[in-house]
Amino acid sequence: MIRNVLGSVLALAGAAAAVLSPFRDWYDGRLGRHYRIEELFTGIGPGRPGPLGSILLAFLFAALLTVVGVVLRSRLLVAAAGVVVLGFTVLWMVRQGQALGSLAVAGDGSGLRWGVAEAAAGGVLLLVGAAVMSGRRPARRTRTQPYAAPGSENPDTWPPTQEPGPSVQTSTLPEPEPEPYTGPDPAAHRPSGQDNSPDPGPGAGPDEDGRPRL
Repeated sequence: MIRNVLGSVLALAGAAAAVLSPFRDWYDGRLGRHYRIEELFTGIGPGRPGPLGSILLAFLFAALLTVVGVVLRSRLLVAAAGVVVLGFTVLWMVRQGQALGSLAVAGDGSGLRWGVAEAAAGGVLLLVGAAVMSGRRPARRTRTQPYAAPGSENPDTWPPTQEPGPSVQTSTLPEPEPEPYTGPDPAAHRPSGQDNSPDPGPGAGPDEDGRPRL
């Protein structure tokens, strides 16, 4: 965020310097807006065009690119604006040198003036601003993972097998011992001469005389 703000400030300052440079002297008292755009490709002549037909139009286009690039946080557009400003400035210097045979810097007001330096400085600021800007970061897309059935992570083990286990849970507690009988003795209610053995019933065997029992 800080890099984008700092780069935007540098780029806007460079664009402002480039737009103001044609209103200053470029060479030997001649303003930058007095040079036609066509003269940069065909050769510099003595004519003075209107504002929209001069080199000012190219710098206005570069400023428009700068504003759009700052709004969109596009480093490419800002860098393109810097290339336009520097390109037209260097091209003007080449054509002016061809027309006069050489370029000079003099203290009496002749030769290269501050308008050219301001245009070159504006192009450099635009390139520096584009380099400082971090640009627009792509939005992060969250990928949704499809639902995976249990065991589908490893197809070799599908269908899943369940480990065998005890079907009935057995208790490990000891069984309670039976309590002793504390009631009355059953033999105490029988007559004293009566046999305690159970009656075998009729036909179970002969009596003492050898006759069968009824």
